[in-house]
Amino acid sequence: MRLLCAGTLAIFNLAGLCTAEDFLDRVDEALTISAFGDQVRARLSGTLDLEGYYAETPAPGLIFSPQQTLFNPRLTLFLDAQLGDKVYVFGQARVDRGFDPSEQGAQLRLDEYAIRITPWKDGRFNLQVGQFATIVGNWAPRHGSWDNPFITAPLPYENLTGIWDSEPAHSARELFSWSHVNDGSGGFYGDEYSDKHLRQPIVWGPSYTSGIAVFGRIGKFDYALDVKNSALSSRPEYWGAQKEQWQHPTVSARLGFRPSEMWNLGVSGSVGPYLNQDAILLGPGYSLRDYRQITLAQDFSFAWHQWQIWAEFYEARFEIPTIGNADTFAYYLETKYKFTPQFFGALRWNQQLFNRIDGQRWGRETWRIDTSAGYRFTPHTQLKLQHSFQKESNAPQSDNHILGVQFTVRF
Repeated sequence: MRLLCAGTLAIFNLAGLCTAEDFLDRVDEALTISAFGDQVRARLSGTLDLEGYYAETPAPGLIFSPQQTLFNPRLTLFLDAQLGDKVYVFGQARVDRGFDPSEQGAQLRLDEYAIRITPWKDGRFNLQVGQFATIVGNWAPRHGSWDNPFITAPLPYENLTGIWDSEPAHSARELFSWSHVNDGSGGFYGDEYSDKHLRQPIVWGPSYTSGIAVFGRIGKFDYALDVKNSALSSRPEYWGAQKEQWQHPTVSARLGFRPSEMWNLGVSGSVGPYLNQDAILLGPGYSLRDYRQITLAQDFSFAWHQWQIWAEFYEARFEIPTIGNADTFAYYLETKYKFTPQFFGALRWNQQLFNRIDGQRWGRETWRIDTSAGYRFTPHTQLKLQHSFQKESNAPQSDNHILGVQFTVRF
């Protein structure tokens, strides 16, 4: 706890140093170039995030640390380039301790890279190829630290289930073991941190998988379709184009409707194998295509004056031919209110439910409430504080408090 408090004080001190707007504006100008009569335009931008977490062990979700406190710095660089009127190229590189908060050493990683072709100026059709975020739902377009009113992701994007991508469960009892639920005798299976890196959520964060997408807007309707190399639940190490099975792709689609500037409604679907190409011990006579993740989602957003509201509902099925279907339903409702142009508060309710296999819930039914407050000192600096309270059924420690602080410098 002392580490988190010290980090908070340091962040406040840093906030005072980061008010040099003239300097950051000059950096912004220096990182923007134009050539060939403005036919080629490119901009390098980025964010520096200093995060601190305090969680009752074991830390839930995608925080990979057995300790109560964790300091997680992150530098993210974005490249945006426009080549003429029809070609757009973008990329994202990060230096951090792992894609998700962890105790690893520093690493450099390319998370996104893609080329987009837009034949018509009205945006009715776009073709995009590369490694980029999922088209499913409405959270991925606003998941960056500057746009997300919270520090962590909603529950469907980070709550780990008992599904592995390296091996299918061969019995209901094994699935219960991987989910760390009550074994029926009053005890619980195993140390749940030791296999945390093997377990999967419904969607792993923004899901920067590789593939091809077409999308556009026609009147009040948005559409998107992509073919990717990995399922929505796949781990970051399997997102790269060289990593996964193109012979068994994941296909996703979203249809959106904007009745007015205030509303945006959408429905999404995705289907593809959740096991990776190196998965072992498949059931006799079965192949990867028999172990599919089938996901349906509904989303909406609303904006009016100082209010913004978002919601998503996920119904996911993990097919396990030797056991049955492992079904789960997860959703969240989120609202943000701007008290002043600089100060905002946010509240988010999350919940996840599981069906029964052999008469028992195959996962821990969970609800979590997130509260956040943020302050933008300048157009380049922002501070966020978050508290989360999570409660799980069928768990040895049902309650968990998580505190987070994040200071962001945008350039």
